[in-house]
Amino acid sequence: MSLLHFAVLLPFLYTVFVPLFFKKLPRVHTGWFVLIVPLLLFVYFAAQFPLRSGSAPMFQSLSWIPSLGIRFDLHLDGLSMLFALIITGIGFLVIVYSIYYMSKEREALHHFYIYLLIFMGAMLGIVLSDNLMVLYVFWEATSVSSFLLIAYWFQRKRSRYGAQKAMLITVTGGFAMLLGFLMLGSAAGTFSIREIVAMKEIIVNDSLFIPAMLLVLLGAFTKSAQFPFHIWLPDAMEAPTPISAYLHSATMVKAGVYLVARMTPVFGGHMSWFWIITIIGIATLFWGAFMAIRQFDLKALLAYSTISQLGLIMSLLGIGSLALHTNYEAQAMLFSGAILAAVFHLFNHSIFKGSLFMVVGILDHETGTRDIRKLGGLLSLMPVSFSLTIIGGLSMAGLPPFSGFLSKEMFFTGVLTAYQHIDQWVVLLPIVAWLASVFTFVYCLVFVFKTFTGTYRPERLDKKPHEAPAGMLVSPIVLATLVLVIFFFPNLISYTLLEPAMRSVLPSLLQPGEVFEVDIKPWHGFNTELFMTIGIVVMGSLLYKTYKKWSDIYYNLPRKFDFNYMYDKGLTGAERLSARVTNFYMNGFLHSYLSYIFTFVIIVVGGSFLLQRAFAIDPSTNAVIEWHEYLLAVSIAVSSGFVLFVNSRLTSIIGVGAVGYLVSLLFVIFRAPDLALTQLVVETITTALFLLCFYFLPKLKTEVVRIRVKASNLLISIGVGTVFTLIGISAQSTNPFKPISHFFLNSYELSGARNMVNSILVDFRAFDTMLESVVLFTAGIGVYTLINLRKSRREKR
Repeated sequence: MSLLHFAVLLPFLYTVFVPLFFKKLPRVHTGWFVLIVPLLLFVYFAAQFPLRSGSAPMFQSLSWIPSLGIRFDLHLDGLSMLFALIITGIGFLVIVYSIYYMSKEREALHHFYIYLLIFMGAMLGIVLSDNLMVLYVFWEATSVSSFLLIAYWFQRKRSRYGAQKAMLITVTGGFAMLLGFLMLGSAAGTFSIREIVAMKEIIVNDSLFIPAMLLVLLGAFTKSAQFPFHIWLPDAMEAPTPISAYLHSATMVKAGVYLVARMTPVFGGHMSWFWIITIIGIATLFWGAFMAIRQFDLKALLAYSTISQLGLIMSLLGIGSLALHTNYEAQAMLFSGAILAAVFHLFNHSIFKGSLFMVVGILDHETGTRDIRKLGGLLSLMPVSFSLTIIGGLSMAGLPPFSGFLSKEMFFTGVLTAYQHIDQWVVLLPIVAWLASVFTFVYCLVFVFKTFTGTYRPERLDKKPHEAPAGMLVSPIVLATLVLVIFFFPNLISYTLLEPAMRSVLPSLLQPGEVFEVDIKPWHGFNTELFMTIGIVVMGSLLYKTYKKWSDIYYNLPRKFDFNYMYDKGLTGAERLSARVTNFYMNGFLHSYLSYIFTFVIIVVGGSFLLQRAFAIDPSTNAVIEWHEYLLAVSIAVSSGFVLFVNSRLTSIIGVGAVGYLVSLLFVIFRAPDLALTQLVVETITTALFLLCFYFLPKLKTEVVRIRVKASNLLISIGVGTVFTLIGISAQSTNPFKPISHFFLNSYELSGARNMVNSILVDFRAFDTMLESVVLFTAGIGVYTLINLRKSRREKR
């Protein structure tokens, strides 16, 4: 196992020790012991920076399921490096923050940090996996761990609801993505992402190319909360704030963004890829920004802002994919700027949104509420938090001197480039992008000024507000500092993080040894992008001032078109439908259950054999049937039919016994005296036991059964008998394998046994026989326990 594999597995392995720290060292916050994991991982990945200077990406392979072509292969390139540093770096800051946010006396911290470590390892597995099947395993691990983290306060109904909604939507999308991966693997003959990228020209002509693309995008859109699958993210805000800062701003929601970026070299040259991602991204950008303004809960506001920002990044990835289209080879480098903007804004969003979530946690922690209507006038009481909010909020709004301004200007450049070089009606892209940015500016002003300025109303607060402790402020201060530093020195990350990530998304645009030119500047003169920003400030300020005059528009939206309403109705309808279906077949009658089972067997088993033409009847190899064998067969059939028509239990038992004795005669004829003897002993004992037990039961009552029921019973019994008779004859008529009986002829040499049957039972099937004995023993204990429990209950009465 390589060091890179160990880095992915370390968070999982470390979970074993977390409960020990929590129980054995209760006076020390468990977070201090967990902190070492992201710190070590961040140092390890940061130490790989020389890899970024033009050398080949790191690749490590480990065998897992070779028979299925599944290997635990890890690939560290520029894109995975960027995500790995975000996952571990912000993970470290979140754990530092959680130490002061989560109480060691009131919270089950061992659960909290186990879930968090599982999520961290799963995210690293996603961004580093080269095998699609391994990527899927880690993908669903993030869904499960995020479910546990969202439902951490499980005693709250909203937490359980949010966790369930996130699980249902993301896992459904993940399953669709799995189908896309299987199609892609079938078309390429491999699950290796590197090999699939190399085979792009072959795959693009495959009939599975478009279905695989759509299914992969469905998985990415559900994970990254794209319209209309965005509804799970606001409800996921019921998780503790450190989780919101980590999962829902910096890491998990960007897994879909990562998948789109990673698969762009495969699907990027196709126009469907461009249109779907760009349209969905722009729609998500606008809808998230529009809905954020109406939120009163600060975390809900940030949730919708995250949805909007993820849409922005998605739309840039869609526009940038045109760089791989053959019709736009001349403009390839222009469109590649959209990929640079996407990667840059992804980084910026992680730092300013992480800081803002932590500030919201501070406000909630120190005031007891996140409701904007109760807050206000906190500027003088919480000056540090206000400064952090100004930096994060205005960076999200895209204003200087904050890093968000740089990537937002690059976003405008990307949509304007698309408008200039594609169909004219694409003018809608910059228009919608500008409108969404106006709403973004408005909700940023709401977040900053509604919270910290205005009238201070202590009677509405649950606590007397004061500034947070220094430990809780460290993490958001670090992130806010990065926001400022990146604005003034953006090229610090140009060729260490951004360019290598671009190279991973657009590898075919460069010759060996070439690099993309990345020169980020805060000032480009008076251009269209700057005028769009000025217009945003003017229009946004006007809308903010006149909010009360136009806010009624939100209350005029038809509720039946609300996606949360449709989700709730759909879930309720599915539960009612399942209840009706269950009540239909779970009617309490054994006859109905057996009818369903046998009918299913007839349709599925018999139908499968018919469709596959698997029934084969070849009487040429059969032995000659003698007259006495016919006589025995008829006698067995008559005895079986006799059991069906008698009205006495004793008579039916005698009929069943007659069937068993007649079968033992067949064993004698077929020269199996040991089987015949066993059959005779078993039939004698069971018949005697049945007679003893049934003697005390009342006589059988004549049942009135409708003709329809009798007819269905007859058809089902004939069908089952016919299917299994044909299967038996087919099995006898085909011999695809060498008979195993020749092997058992050597039983004396192999096991020293002269009786082949005994040798098979005792030696060749020893474990099977032993386990059968264990099953019988276990069942006996269960029966004995139930009898004793019944006796004890009677004694208590």
